[in-house]
This record gives sequence, C-alpha cells and structure tokens, in this order.
Amino acid sequence: MSTSSTRSVIQQGHFVLVRLPNGDVKQIKVDTNITAALPKFGSFYCDDLIDQPYGLTYEIVGKNLKILPPKTLQEVEDTDATNELINDCQIVQPLTVDEIRALKQSGAHSSDIIQKQIDSHANFSLKTEYSKEKYKKRKEAKYSKIFTTIEPTLLNVCEYWFSKDQNRIRDIRSDTLSQMLNLANIHPGGKYLLVDDASGLVAAGILERLGGEGRLLAICDTESPPAFHVLQQMNFEPHITKTLTSLNWATALEAHNPLVPPSELAEGEVRSERQKSRLKKRKAINDVLENTRQELFAGEFDG
Repeated sequence: MSTSSTRSVIQQGHFVLVRLPNGDVKQIKVDTNITAALPKFGSFYCDDLIDQPYGLTYEIVGKNLKILPPKTLQEVEDTDATNELINDCQIVQPLTVDEIRALKQSGAHSSDIIQKQIDSHANFSLKTEYSKEKYKKRKEAKYSKIFTTIEPTLLNVCEYWFSKDQNRIRDIRSDTLSQMLNLANIHPGGKYLLVDDASGLVAAGILERLGGEGRLLAICDTESPPAFHVLQQMNFEPHITKTLTSLNWATALEAHNPLVPPSELAEGEVRSERQKSRLKKRKAINDVLENTRQELFAGEFDG
C-alpha cells in the first residue's frame, strides 16, 4: 500500500485530530483495546476507528461509534419570514433547564431534545431559513455527541497548534511554513541542515517533501535525538523518518572530541556473550555518531 493511501486510513497507533460540533479540534491516539475520552462528550472504543478513512462523522452511542451519513447541500427555500417581528426580551423558550436535564437523564437522543426546543419556541416560525439553520447548529453544538475525524496533514497539524498553543510552534502560520519550504527549495533527494525550535514543525515539512529520499541533519541542544512532538502527529512511516539524523551543538564542532563509552576490549576481557553484545551496540552507536559528524564536516548541503 502506498504512503498516501496508508495515511488516509486510520491505523493502529495513529494520532488523529477530531473536530467537535462547536468547531474545536482535539487530538487522540488510536490503539486497540483502549478508550478515548472527549471532555463533555464521553468516551468511546478506539477499535471502531481503525481501518476507517479520515473525514467520516461519528456519533458516540454508549461507548460505541455510529457512522453518520454525510449531510447533503439543501437549497434554502424562499420564504416571506423575517426576523423583524422577533422580540428578544420575550420569553420564547418555555423548556426549562431542569426539563432539559431530565430529558438527557432519560436517555433522549440529542435530536429529540433539539426538536422539543424547536416545538416549544414561540418565535421559531418567524425566523428566516438561515436563522433557523443557525439556531439548529447552535443547539447541535451544545447537545450532540458527534465528531469528525481529520487527517493530520502538515496543514491541519500546523493550524491545530497555531490555534491551541502558537508559542509551541513559534507563531509559524501554515502560509509562513509553506514559504519557508519553497524558499529553501526543499525537494526529494536533497541534503539539508536544520535547527528547529518549533516542536518539529519545520522538520515535518522537510521530511514530507523529501518523501524518504535525501538527508536531513538536525542540530539540537540535547545528547539524545530531539523530541519533535509534531513528527509523532504526522504518522510518518519509517522510510520517511529514516532520512532524519541529529547532532548536538558540541559534537557539531570539528574541534570537539566527544566522550563516548569504550566499545572495544581485549579478547581476554570479554567475559560473556551479553557483554559482547553490549559492546557491539556501543560500537554501532559510536560509528553512527562519527559518520554523522564527518557528513556534516564534508558539507555540500543544499540548504
């Protein structure tokens, strides 16, 4: 299965964005045999999302998910009704808070609650068709337990973080990010240096454009690989992220001599197969570090 077709279907371990009726976007992680919780909506079994395409709308029924059919575009009927006769000060909604609470506790469906509010609304018939739709949508956002899955594309993830916590991505808007990638001429097979203090947003954009072909070397201030949180949300396949490697600022200096644990011992000092395996792993890590440094010092980066 291709990368694009795989990513357009929710898989086990995927991070998924969900849009609620009020327009808010939340993030959940999908896995087998676990439940996900949405504040004020309840929880549901994540298994119902696995192998489903992105973009479907679901209703939470108990702890199960019910796929809702897509809404069709309906032509708004011509009407002579206007809003001019509506008195905002008049008590037009006799359905009390206690009555609504009782309906919810009795297990009444959200559509039934909304319809009862419409039936008891004294001025509903005086509203224009547009006002009626606006009223219904406002009530749906309040009472409906529905959500729509959103594919975590670079655009959607960028907009999610810009709305949630723009400081985490250093106030980078989606249009700004696209300009950065275009001006840097990011293309498959390219070789690039990166310093990313935006939670991996820029790194995600570069990796997506490389498509698994090329090299991305990130310089960071940690000994271990940087914690690029945005990369996790993108649900990249391993062949996409394998082009990413990293060095900390100290090891990026040619005059620096990194302190590494010994990976070789005299033959008589190796006492067990376990110790031999541990030394072999150390040597592999040390070799990767040295090869990455030499790659940096050799230069010839495209940007």
